[in-house]
Amino acid sequence: MTSFSQGFYRSIPLAVLLSLSFGASTSPALAQAPSTRFGEVVPRDVREIYDRGLQYLVNTQNEAGDWKNGGEQGPGVTGLCLMVFLASGEDPNFGLYSNNVRRALRSIISGQDGNTGYYGGGGHSSMYNHGFAMLALAEAYGAVDDRNLWTGNETNRRSIGQSLELAVRAAITSQKKNSFGGWRYSPDGNDADTSVSGAVLVGLLAARNAGIEVPDEVIDKSVNYFTKMTSPSGQVGYSGGFGGFDESIPRISIATLVYAVARRKDLTQYKATLAYLTQRLENVSQQHYAEYCRYYQAQALFQGDVEAWEKWNKLLVRQLKQSQAADGSIQGQFGTALGTSMSCLALALNYRFLPIYER
Repeated sequence: MTSFSQGFYRSIPLAVLLSLSFGASTSPALAQAPSTRFGEVVPRDVREIYDRGLQYLVNTQNEAGDWKNGGEQGPGVTGLCLMVFLASGEDPNFGLYSNNVRRALRSIISGQDGNTGYYGGGGHSSMYNHGFAMLALAEAYGAVDDRNLWTGNETNRRSIGQSLELAVRAAITSQKKNSFGGWRYSPDGNDADTSVSGAVLVGLLAARNAGIEVPDEVIDKSVNYFTKMTSPSGQVGYSGGFGGFDESIPRISIATLVYAVARRKDLTQYKATLAYLTQRLENVSQQHYAEYCRYYQAQALFQGDVEAWEKWNKLLVRQLKQSQAADGSIQGQFGTALGTSMSCLALALNYRFLPIYER
């Protein structure tokens, strides 16, 4: 990813967030407890890997609220790290990581363009950043008390809701300029790709679930783009309006999620992509950009086939247990902040404290 703008998917072996059903309350208190669905507590290995990853993020967060410890950075990375804290189950207002949550939120909101609503400031301009930051704000909305957010010395002191509304408007404006009904790296881009479009679409659906108005037309246009990019075999193309199909687990995973998030499991394309994934459970993030792959694959399998996810999840835990460093970090193609946050979020399906982790 030379940055979230052009490298994230260009060199993936011929291929392409986060969300699941969005039907639940935005309040973490009402989310499923870890044992609700399977009658088992979270496995010890999962808790240990996740807690060590959290401590790494705690230790490397800047006072300004972001992460600049090498590799990719920007509001999207900050948003992914923020979601790791929100998914921990700790009270985001008074719990162990409440200060980390507030600093991350201030960083994202302060960098937003007040005129366009775009989360692309600080030299990290990309719709990837915008999509992931929007998703994080949507998950924080209704859970984090705005009264405790600002210290009184900051500029751009918007509430989480105000910032989220601006972000949604920016995404919709960008889509209107796009002839494919999706999104590309630039908010003014006329081309589209399934990776960027997935990141933005999931953020929009999370915002709608949180109570922000998102027109059905916006969702329908983007889903239509994905159907055109999905082959009968379940393979998913990368950019443009058609073609370019190949075995890309990340792209197939993100398409599976898009159909599920948009409540379009009736589509033949959804059934094809899900079947493709479930027939390849042994592929646990073995592709290039492993952290990106496991981030989407975990959620796609959980949303579509719980038994398949359980089998895959055991392989993931084994892999991360072997690869996690002594300081809790998990290396990734684009730096340890992104590698650690995406890997922890793949594990967070075991907790299911976030609304987006409910089926």
